[in-house]
Amino acid sequence: MSAHLPTHSGGVAGLATSRLLPALALVFNAFTWGVSWWPFRQLEQRGLHPLWVTATTYLVAVAVLLLARPRALLEVLRTPTLWVLVVAAGTTNATFNWAVTVGDVVRVVLLFYLMPLWAVLLARPLLGERIHPQALLRVALALAGALVVLWPTDGHGSLALGAADALALLGGFSFALNNVMLRRESQRSESARAMAMFGGGAVVSLAVALLLTHSGQASAPPAPTAAVVASILALAAWFLASNLALQFGAARLAAHTTAVVMITEVFFASGSAIALGAGHLNGQNAVGGVLIVSAAALAAWQGD
Repeated sequence: MSAHLPTHSGGVAGLATSRLLPALALVFNAFTWGVSWWPFRQLEQRGLHPLWVTATTYLVAVAVLLLARPRALLEVLRTPTLWVLVVAAGTTNATFNWAVTVGDVVRVVLLFYLMPLWAVLLARPLLGERIHPQALLRVALALAGALVVLWPTDGHGSLALGAADALALLGGFSFALNNVMLRRESQRSESARAMAMFGGGAVVSLAVALLLTHSGQASAPPAPTAAVVASILALAAWFLASNLALQFGAARLAAHTTAVVMITEVFFASGSAIALGAGHLNGQNAVGGVLIVSAAALAAWQGD
């Protein structure tokens, strides 16, 4: 995720091009995760639980990485700290993909983006970063936004926390842990970190899918059809390309610029969900969303 800025000739035009391509790569990554709910819902209608889809998709991605970088798996196995990244990335993918399949996509994405709150809490023990007033402001904004989103619409009773909400909150926490661990393990090779993330997506999703299926809470995947196999392969290729785009863009732009661009995922997800009837944006969600996105934008702008 870290690399020297490339040198370009051509003055202002060359500089603009050097920034435009990485920015577009990051937008592609944000778009991928912003609209990923749609293929997961389509496959669920064919009888595939989102956890089974996640597991098989990432198993394909891991197979491709093993062919391209076989030593990456050994590096992960020999590095216990990367195992935390395996669990964090796996939990992120399993919970997010599950949540956007069964819940209101707008609400799920807003709760998922409480990352500034979790990042502040995790950066202290894992990175040794001091909690300063700006961080406390972000925590306050994120908490206020979450309370607004979760507050009962009739104004009475306890906070309205459903299953999809809980998955979104857990996904946001694990994503923050994922990002903190990426920073902590920045000296590891990119291929090892990618293997840890894709491997986690496969292992955690597969483990939970097997558990739910064994307990009767999820149905076993049906016999694969040509259409389903093609969809899984296409998703794997899409997610791999998205990961490569993220690494390309993040290595060539400042960290706060990367974070600002990635916030566009909220708008891709909300816009697509509202347009296709998978979510709705009322006044309560709008106010909560502004507070949550403001906290994320502050975290990006302040660069920590």
